[in-house]
Amino acid sequence: MSHPRERGFTLLEMAVVLAIVGFLLGGLLTNLGTMHSSQNDAATRRQLEDIREALIVFAVVNRRLPCPAAPATADTVVGAGLEQAPIAGGCTGGVNGVLPWATLGLPQTDAWGRRFTYRVAAGFARSAPAITLASVGDITVQNRSLVTIAAQVPVVVVSHGKDAAGSRNRAGAAAAAGPNAQQVENADSDAIFVSETPTDTYDDQITWVPTTLLLGRMLQGGVLP
Repeated sequence: MSHPRERGFTLLEMAVVLAIVGFLLGGLLTNLGTMHSSQNDAATRRQLEDIREALIVFAVVNRRLPCPAAPATADTVVGAGLEQAPIAGGCTGGVNGVLPWATLGLPQTDAWGRRFTYRVAAGFARSAPAITLASVGDITVQNRSLVTIAAQVPVVVVSHGKDAAGSRNRAGAAAAAGPNAQQVENADSDAIFVSETPTDTYDDQITWVPTTLLLGRMLQGGVLP
């Protein structure tokens, strides 16, 4: 009795199979990468909400906002993440730095492993009692078209996103701000910030505390007037 002759895959058939497998794996990895990015974005948004609430609570307790932490201090150094001391005119290290995570009892970094940029108006962070019903911030938040979204803001916090442009790592090392003009604005240590819908070149996330909200919570807490 004769049997049909068995034959294996030809090189061409193997090449086709490998190409299909590679295509499927590539699509899977792309989807997993996109999913991971979306999860990190969502986690960072939640962190920014927690930070905003923590800043308000700090102000209610201390009648001022915290000063920034020193941005270039590595987290292995004693005192990293603590606010720099307030003085009559503002903060000993200036109004720009990173979120004082240790002072607030919050995580050091966003979901991408980078520190949050932090700027506070000097009049809101100076030696207590800093904040009064007449206090006015000096920070402006704009959109990409330079239209003001929020004016006279007392404090702003920035996550620099997946590309980390303009951010600091745990060792305090700074990343380049990159080519995007809006992200450069969020890392140049002035009083103007840009909040926009994310694009392929802009992935910063920003939160701020409006003066009216802050004063309102402090009134509710009985620390003003």
